[in-house]
Amino acid sequence: MKHLRGFALLALIAGALPVPPRAGAQEQQPFFRIKVDMVVLSFTVTDSKGRYVNGLKPNDFRILEDGILEKVSTFAEGNRPAVQVLEGGQTRPIVPPPAVAETVPAVGEPRSDTLAGTNVFVLFDTSNYMYRGFVYASDAIADFVRGLDRADSIAVYTFSRNLSRVAMLTRNRTDAITGLRKAVAGDDAALYNCLLLTLRDAAKVPGRKVVIVFSNGPDNASMLAPDDVRAVAEDEGIPIYVISTLEANRDAISSHVFNRIASRTGGKAYFAKTWQKQVEAFESIREDLGNSYTITYYPQRNPNEGFRKISVEIPSDVGRKYRVRARPGYRPRAGF
Repeated sequence: MKHLRGFALLALIAGALPVPPRAGAQEQQPFFRIKVDMVVLSFTVTDSKGRYVNGLKPNDFRILEDGILEKVSTFAEGNRPAVQVLEGGQTRPIVPPPAVAETVPAVGEPRSDTLAGTNVFVLFDTSNYMYRGFVYASDAIADFVRGLDRADSIAVYTFSRNLSRVAMLTRNRTDAITGLRKAVAGDDAALYNCLLLTLRDAAKVPGRKVVIVFSNGPDNASMLAPDDVRAVAEDEGIPIYVISTLEANRDAISSHVFNRIASRTGGKAYFAKTWQKQVEAFESIREDLGNSYTITYYPQRNPNEGFRKISVEIPSDVGRKYRVRARPGYRPRAGF
């Protein structure tokens, strides 16, 4: 049953449908093929004291997929524009078309993936778990939006039993906060259903993206298993940050799930019992985004059709003491 559920989820994301049998032919099993697109990998580097390590260059890293050395295609640090990586580690700027550089189209429309900044999707819990702290949570999110780097784009989604896209992806902070303020408290919490829909939207936008989940309690209305949704984020290269408040922290299962979703996608989980701790969690996420590295590469030929392990190495003597936080790998997409 677990495998059937996972397959159904993959079909939902990829839009994959089985090929109907030819007229007069016996029914056959679907034929699968593997489609490997450009891999986007965001990660942070910290020293032994937990301080961010900045200023590293493309040739300071070795990217391995199942032990196979990969050639980095583009490289970016923090919110700076990506650069193309040439042979020998040399770089050159990537200049997007002027019409693209000035605008951020709606989700699903074409967009250059060479733009600076991060596409940030905030998923705000407005279920009945949030009645007591709703206003404070909204204020914390608004402060986070105001403090984002000017190159970042922001989308604000809310959820209870259903998902509401209250502010589509934009660089206009006023539009994002206006949409946030229109949010109203709902009923049951279908977190994993709505997280999947948010990931589908984020996956349509080229370039770097993250999802930030602000949830006050466990899921009590989803049809999807959290690990299935986590696998989608892992495969798409979308880090998930979770800010969880008092109710979820009392639930050992939710705490474990939130930690697993965050760590397996390259994000972080925060358990913030007070409004001040929630503000500090958002500040930590904003700092994380500004001090991360993002690389892209097209995978070398690899016969592995299952989970492919990604390793980020810093081979210098001092680099061996650094800690890299990144998603552990992904599964190539299956088609028909």
